[in-house]
Amino acid sequence: MNDEFFCMHSELCKTLANDKRQMIMSALREGERTVSDLVEMTGLTQSNLSQHLARMRANHVVCARRSGVNIHYSIANPKLIQAFDLITEVMQEAMDERANAVEPRKEEDAS
Repeated sequence: MNDEFFCMHSELCKTLANDKRQMIMSALREGERTVSDLVEMTGLTQSNLSQHLARMRANHVVCARRSGVNIHYSIANPKLIQAFDLITEVMQEAMDERANAVEPRKEEDAS
C-alpha cells in the first residue's frame, strides 16, 4: 500500500462520513432508485441530493444508469453495504454500552 491508496481510502471514508449520504446509501440498499424516488425517501431537495450523488459517483460509491429522462442510481459495490452494516453494529454496541454504563449511576443516585 502506498500514499495513493491511503489518499483514496481517506476520500472514500470522507464520502461515507456524512449523514445525508448515509441516508442515500440506506435508500439504495435494496436496489436502484431514481432521483425522484431518492428525493421522496430522503426528504432532501433535488439540488442537494444531486450534489451528494455527484460526490458519491466521483468516489465510486454509487453508479448511475440513464433510462429515457430518468437516471437510476445504485450502490457501486455491495461490500459498501456490508461495511455500512458493520459500522452500524459497532455504533449500536457502543450506544448499548453507554446506556448500560449510565443506568447503574441513576440507580446509585436514587439511594
